[in-house]
Amino acid sequence: MFGLFKKDPVKQLEKEHKRLLEEAMQLQRGGDIKGYAAKSAEAEKVMDKIVELQEKKKKKK
Repeated sequence: MFGLFKKDPVKQLEKEHKRLLEEAMQLQRGGDIKGYAAKSAEAEKVMDKIVELQEKKKKKK
């Protein structure tokens, strides 16, 4: 019952991942390839966290 109002960390990370990908796309369109690579790497780290959390959820069930 107390977990009812608890925010899902996976959803928050998915929002962060989407935001980072959009920022990377804008950097790429602007010609900043190094910036694009950095943002893409950040997005990849966030995706790794998402996958890790989803695997932990599956193991609990």
